[in-house]
Amino acid sequence: MKIGITCYPTYGGSGIVATELGMELAARGHEAHFISYAPPVRLLSDMDRVHYHEVEVSTYPLFAYPPYCLALAARMADVAERYHLDLLHVHYAVPHSVSAMLARQMLAPVRRLPFVTTLHGTDITLVGAEPAYFEITKFSTQASDAVTTVSDYLKERTLEVFQLTSDIEVIPNFINSDLYRPAEQPPAGPPKLIHISNFRPVKRPLDCIRIAAQVLRDHTVELWMVGDGPERGPAERLARELGIERSVVFLGKQNNIERLLPQALVSLVPSDHEAFGLAALEAMACEVVPVATRTGGVGELIQDGENGFLEPVGDIDSQVARVKLLLEDPALRRRMAKRAGETARVRFATTQIIPRYEEVYRRVLG
Repeated sequence: MKIGITCYPTYGGSGIVATELGMELAARGHEAHFISYAPPVRLLSDMDRVHYHEVEVSTYPLFAYPPYCLALAARMADVAERYHLDLLHVHYAVPHSVSAMLARQMLAPVRRLPFVTTLHGTDITLVGAEPAYFEITKFSTQASDAVTTVSDYLKERTLEVFQLTSDIEVIPNFINSDLYRPAEQPPAGPPKLIHISNFRPVKRPLDCIRIAAQVLRDHTVELWMVGDGPERGPAERLARELGIERSVVFLGKQNNIERLLPQALVSLVPSDHEAFGLAALEAMACEVVPVATRTGGVGELIQDGENGFLEPVGDIDSQVARVKLLLEDPALRRRMAKRAGETARVRFATTQIIPRYEEVYRRVLG
């Protein structure tokens, strides 16, 4: 099949999942055509059967804001016609499902172009629920030939918020266990805590600094902060204010997360909201134990006390206690790390998940 994929190319779970999906599909013999305003951050452009098509947005004095939605729709239709795409798969409803709907209508007189919408979380719970976007998000999602979500939690929230009449299929996020795997040798240096995000307030990166500050009172550790975004500056200032800046390493945006994760012992995922928890899954595949918050769909991935820990959002003391427990009880940590790896490999491997997307594609193609 020839599949057009549109996602936000910046750091964030929806873009990462879409990019990994496209590359996995290409590895299985399909063609993946990425259509966006920039290449997705984790896209390996030298892969066979992987293509990138840039969306150029013209600016005119008449436009207060560049009309990306319209430019994207036109580019989708152009790429679909030129490269004979079988379908479009858009990730994150706003505005991608709207653009896909327009592209389908543009080509309707000459051919059928179905599209699949995958919902990832904030496109429904935050952006899509905004009054300014609610009706168009509902309309374009309902118009999709198929709708998927990444967790049971998000499916329930979508039905609750939008009252959709169309079927929604839950296809969870996935992991390539050949790429994400534990370290062969014990990591060198002090024990490392790691946080990976786009540093938006919803990810609560400042909580990671506060957790590290308390842990450092009793243990020598290093905190790796991976990613970038609006909360990076405040996080750096807080580390200086708490006097732990020498123990906190800000690594910025990294494309090779699979090389960093195996060097850590604990993954910090203190988010306000997670529809699934991709950062936790990537860590678990590398047998890094997640200390996360009990929110959204994270409980569908982490079984508290078995393959990770779940604590209330904002409860720094409880998260600190869990980190200390893992540092002070190596046998417990090894046991939980093994279970975390087994969970990732058995339930969320690409070999389990990618065929489910292929089945959706075959179904919408009729």
